Amino acid sequence: MKNKIYTALFLVSILLLQSCDDNFEEINIDPTTAAEVDLGYKFPTAVLYASGQRYESWRANLIYSSTMVQHIANTETYWSGDKYLLNTAYAEAFWTSQYPQTIKSIEDMKAGLEQAGDSSSVDYAIVKTLRVFEYQKMTDLYGDVPYSEAGKAYVDGDLRPAYDPQEEIYADMLNELQEAVAIFEAGGTSSLGSADILYGGNIDSWRKWANSLMLRLAMRMTKVDEASAQQWAQRAIEGGVMESNDDIAYVRHEEGNGIVQNGNGETFTADATPRMSDTFIEFLQDDPRLTIYASLPATDSEENTRTAAERLDPAAQRGLPNGLDNSLLRDLTGESNTQDYSEPNRFYMTSEAAPMFFQTYAEVEFMMAEAAYRWGIAGGDAEAHYNAGIRAAMSYLELYSPEAVISDAEIDDYIAANPYDAENALELINTQYWAATFLNEIESYSNWRRSGYPALTPVNYPGNVTNGTIPRRLTYMVSEQSTNAENYNAAVQSQGPDLLTTRIWWDVE
Repeated sequence: MKNKIYTALFLVSILLLQSCDDNFEEINIDPTTAAEVDLGYKFPTAVLYASGQRYESWRANLIYSSTMVQHIANTETYWSGDKYLLNTAYAEAFWTSQYPQTIKSIEDMKAGLEQAGDSSSVDYAIVKTLRVFEYQKMTDLYGDVPYSEAGKAYVDGDLRPAYDPQEEIYADMLNELQEAVAIFEAGGTSSLGSADILYGGNIDSWRKWANSLMLRLAMRMTKVDEASAQQWAQRAIEGGVMESNDDIAYVRHEEGNGIVQNGNGETFTADATPRMSDTFIEFLQDDPRLTIYASLPATDSEENTRTAAERLDPAAQRGLPNGLDNSLLRDLTGESNTQDYSEPNRFYMTSEAAPMFFQTYAEVEFMMAEAAYRWGIAGGDAEAHYNAGIRAAMSYLELYSPEAVISDAEIDDYIAANPYDAENALELINTQYWAATFLNEIESYSNWRRSGYPALTPVNYPGNVTNGTIPRRLTYMVSEQSTNAENYNAAVQSQGPDLLTTRIWWDVE
């Protein structure tokens, strides 16, 4: 599990897989060579791709998702999500990076294992689980996307993959997870060893994550198919989900080492402009996470250097309103310099060596709290799961830094001051989910669209393309309109216009 081990594995594997392709024709996989390279070299590469590089982390995770859910704000106009502007290059960034990198790598591994007759092996179940994690992010951002034909052009030579309806993608992903769990439960071992940079070959941890992903997919469907949502949620919980912060699915990163760096961290190194949204700072008042999530910049608006104590003073933290540029900020406040507004904490959260979290135990507890509230499952005690979720969401932050520790006493005080209330259960649970997924912004954006919480006040920046409403999805890769026109047009006909305002399958009003 050591960083240097998987760094070495990556450096070998990167020579064996192309790192960037432009179109689907280059995702074609030759089945006669798919199994020729050891899985131990390919797997860490795929995981690191899934964690995200600076390109898509900057654009999809931060510029769009983080500002639309009002965790982060920015006065720079290229931060399009802050103002509901359409920058097609930014909106398509996750698509253009993840299909030819992560998805290509995963489909390559899957095809190789199938060719070798290993489709009932633990390694195959691991690849299937990672595959679901990746495709869920893709379909949750865009809706209908290439799924069944993605990465498999060699089957019939069709280089223009069809877009599968999101409802069908979800059905298949749930079945994939169910099959993976069955393999994990049957026992066996993985050949990956230290090349498994998520769990080090611990099959019980993989089983828990697969069930936790199943629970995530199930809860996404609450507004569109509640009966199925309940059925799959109960199956996931009974199968065994994460039980503590030891079960968290996350990647340990390394500073100054290419793709092994944290993509968010690379963004924060390159871009000093992000600020904490005033919506988030207001929520974090009297919350022990305030000065773990936020700090003031190193210098103030007069270019005076701040001490660490000044930067971490809870009373000094100040959020920036969303939807402003420098001119509008000046009109509103009389100032245009944002140095006196809080930024994501540069001491703990923004390092290129920071971990990247795929799914946390806190998220699982909040989902079980909602499942208990809605259906009486997960033991039926929504309050206990809610409190456990808060405790996990605060205690796991020490994985960012040993200095980012919140004491049990502080957590107890917070829970006592913010008690569970059955009359407002869905709002409380999902607002805490929103707070717990800071910097995992694609997930935060997805759960906000699904739940409607917290209740965010939209912005109405001049020239926005949504009529002052928070976007509901990102737009497809522009070149698909010409290179894959028939399937692109079919998707638009089925799902709706290729606009930021078009709702995806599970996102109904």
